Amino acid sequence: MKLILDNNILFSLMKPDSVNSYLFSILKVEFCAPEYIKSEFEKYKSDCLFKSQLSEHEFKIRQKEVEDKTKFFRLSEYKSFLKKAIDSLSDPDDSPYIALALFINSVIWSNDTHLKQQSLIKVFTTAELVEKLLKNEI
Repeated sequence: MKLILDNNILFSLMKPDSVNSYLFSILKVEFCAPEYIKSEFEKYKSDCLFKSQLSEHEFKIRQKEVEDKTKFFRLSEYKSFLKKAIDSLSDPDDSPYIALALFINSVIWSNDTHLKQQSLIKVFTTAELVEKLLKNEI
């Protein structure tokens, strides 16, 4: 199973003792994300540092761990699916996640409720992934 990480899930992984980090460490899936999300780390680095309570050095190590377990896709790879993705969403900023999911035939891990309102791609919240894990469905 391929699982696309949205930016909020990716940011939450910077806190090693979070539920999301635990799931990230035990799920036997292929984690994927749009490549541009790497630049979001720099943009929101101070917020991530504060929330994770990691030192800058620890943060860099954790960021590398997360990035090493995630396959990143360039916009040019899924660009042809963007219009369909934009048309399906109330917030076009999230269209890269839908477009990438359409491109690689995957699901999305996100706690954003508006992403679940579209009907093109299945979106799992953290709670839903925990439930699936407990039922041995993933």
